[in-house]
Amino acid sequence: MKVIGVIPARWGATRFEGKVLANLLGKPVVQHVWENAKKARTLDDLIVACDDERILKAVVDFGGKAVYTSPNQPSGTDRLAEVVNAMDVDKVVNIQGDEPLIKPIMIDSLVMALQEEKVAQMATIIKKIDDDSELTNSNVVKVVVDKNGYALYFSRYSIPYNRTNETDPKKRPVYYKHIGLYAFTKDFLFTFKKLPYSSLEAAEKLEQLRALEYGYKIKVVETKFDTIGVDRPEDLKRAEEALLREREA
Repeated sequence: MKVIGVIPARWGATRFEGKVLANLLGKPVVQHVWENAKKARTLDDLIVACDDERILKAVVDFGGKAVYTSPNQPSGTDRLAEVVNAMDVDKVVNIQGDEPLIKPIMIDSLVMALQEEKVAQMATIIKKIDDDSELTNSNVVKVVVDKNGYALYFSRYSIPYNRTNETDPKKRPVYYKHIGLYAFTKDFLFTFKKLPYSSLEAAEKLEQLRALEYGYKIKVVETKFDTIGVDRPEDLKRAEEALLREREA
């Protein structure tokens, strides 16, 4: 059973152009992602899917493996599909190119969960929210989960709604945030890609809602590890501080 990790890395990010090549402790952001993902035991191969020659060159220069994909792809998932279309693989892991704190154990736990899964053909990672400021941050995607470990809904709003305003940690709802690491069976990746753009996806700007709206299950795997996505220039400082804390631990 062959499993491939793909790191979509595009140049033209709206809020932070070229962020995957931004300097983070002497290395481009995407190199941190590559080096961490490379340690995952469940991946048979790892590729950076880029849309710009500058990214391709940077990846090759640090010893990574990269392929050029069309700059016209509308999403990272479409970039994944372009990469693996002609490849003999069973499962594909979408590893965000702007997540320098990703842990190999997160990738391994996700792959193993999908390998054992009998219902869903797609899986992702969630983490319990410890910082209440994240509840009102629309860039932090919240998720509610059923008793069997499948996602019910993803939202930029704080869900579930705490109607009683309960503040006691033992009584108030447990909140989870979504960490954008996905695993797909190859067959489902192409099924998902062909699904029409959905109304919920359009409202929240969250492509995983397309799968739920069309009735597909998404298995969720909880992690204790947090990540910091580099979406804006100021996120570099937060990521740098977190990496330094890890080195000192």
